Amino acid sequence: MTGPLRRRLTTALAALLVVAGLAGCASVPQGSSVQVLRKVPVGGAPALPPGPADGTNPLDLVRGFVYASGSSTDRHGAARRFLGSGAASWDDGAALTVLDEQFDTVYAPQLADHDRDTTVVRIRGTQVGTLTPNGAFQPDESPVEVDVTVTRHDGQWRISRPPDGVLVRLSDFRSNYRTVKTYFIDPARGLAVPDVRYLPVVPARAQASRAVELLLNGPSAALTGAATSELPPGARLRSNVAETPDGAVLVDLTQVGTLDGAARRRLAAQVVLTLSEVNVGRIRLLVDGAPLLPGDIDLTRDDVTALSAGVDPRAVPQGLVVAGGRVRQLTSGEPGSPIPGQAGNGDLEVLSAATTVDGRTLAVVSRESGRPLLRIGSPDGPLQAVALDATSMTRPSCTATGEEVWTVLDGTTVARVLLGPTGEPRIGRVDGAELADLGVIQDLRLSRDGMRVAAVVGGKLVTAVVARRDGEAVIRNARVLRPGELGEVVAVDWRAPESVLVANNRADRPVMMVTVDGLAVQTIPSINLTPPLRAVTAFPGRALLVADQGGVWSFSSGELDTWRQVLGGVPEAIPFYPG
Repeated sequence: MTGPLRRRLTTALAALLVVAGLAGCASVPQGSSVQVLRKVPVGGAPALPPGPADGTNPLDLVRGFVYASGSSTDRHGAARRFLGSGAASWDDGAALTVLDEQFDTVYAPQLADHDRDTTVVRIRGTQVGTLTPNGAFQPDESPVEVDVTVTRHDGQWRISRPPDGVLVRLSDFRSNYRTVKTYFIDPARGLAVPDVRYLPVVPARAQASRAVELLLNGPSAALTGAATSELPPGARLRSNVAETPDGAVLVDLTQVGTLDGAARRRLAAQVVLTLSEVNVGRIRLLVDGAPLLPGDIDLTRDDVTALSAGVDPRAVPQGLVVAGGRVRQLTSGEPGSPIPGQAGNGDLEVLSAATTVDGRTLAVVSRESGRPLLRIGSPDGPLQAVALDATSMTRPSCTATGEEVWTVLDGTTVARVLLGPTGEPRIGRVDGAELADLGVIQDLRLSRDGMRVAAVVGGKLVTAVVARRDGEAVIRNARVLRPGELGEVVAVDWRAPESVLVANNRADRPVMMVTVDGLAVQTIPSINLTPPLRAVTAFPGRALLVADQGGVWSFSSGELDTWRQVLGGVPEAIPFYPG
């Protein structure tokens, strides 16, 4: 590994909140092959990889080509240094495949004689997934083999037939691309929800324009059918996105159709929230040369925050725990003390529970006459039984509005309970066939922005979106994330709209954070924990909570990077935050 490459990898790893271990050489890394994507500041550009050294053999040449392909600058100009004159037409834009860190370059068997002036080198590895043309990551963990023809001319080996598209190691992708959340609309609530994309770090000046292009192209495949846009398919820019003399960024749209006042505000939220992701502070948003919102010439994130579906950052959620058949305090009051009401006074044998984000509604699964029963009501009052019949129920989960509670019956049927103005629960329809087709559903959590589910299905982590139409809910676009990396998953919860916390059966790495698209996996230190773990829970800006064989533990990061016990002597505990 060259000095510049080692320095670049070290810098990227140092930027992580939690690091599982330092990576070794590129061909045989030590520890986890996956780290969390860092956000690269606008203007921050990684050093360009060097070209091939004189006398480079075919195997090292192709390996260097893959290393250099991480940089997209000048149409992958760094990678083109490894090409011969006959490969000038290389189509680097055909596809972008993200590889796991460990890959091999070997001579392809029976395809060429590498002692002559032409040979074939085979790249063997594991792909993590692909980057779509609209900047979204599509997970697809699978083996990959690609053949590259190499020719010797004037004593130097160069690639004469490269593959269409580029192969990029995950670490190089992390260094050369930045995460950007584009925003679309939850049609049920009329709020803006994030859709994660990736943009090249350079040129920084083009990122605002590219972010607007992503909006014009609509939601990614992951949100298809669940999120909408106030920008119709024919909408476009009247002029280039540019900075005005007084420091605002001008976005002038056309062909947006007829929009009422509410739709205009939603469109403003989409554009402003998205551009804030690329460090644009003030936007002059126009339609056909006139302000989108009459009276508001320039807009900032503060002007549209009320239309964001995210959790209020001022929220201070109360962490609770189910232990000994009761719902108990955990992060406030006296940890371990039962809450008032039926869920805490011993009337019920509570197996699991959830509360709405506002804390006004409590849902519990209790054991009654040897069978599980879902009950819903006020946390400090009586809980009303819901007529669901099953031999098992997963931990309940509440929608962002607090109007629905979901659970899974017998590992196959996703049940949805609607809470009307009178508080009378009724059963609504939900189509969860995409999840059930993948295996037994062991855990299911609704995201707090209301758009997605994260589930443990047959021991694997699965994410999907919730599409709503005509009063029905459909779970669709289910995707299995990083089965090889995560091992057997036992529990999941949402940390943020773009990431989930996972507990698995790995003794070396029992707790991980995973991005919603499966691109990045972050190992959380497991110091003080005793696997196997039983449950996890998370909330934006709050300490992570897990339950192991001895009790409930809290992790807030910091210098020690250790877990602190919150409640001991409760081996059956299930902690939970609202949601």
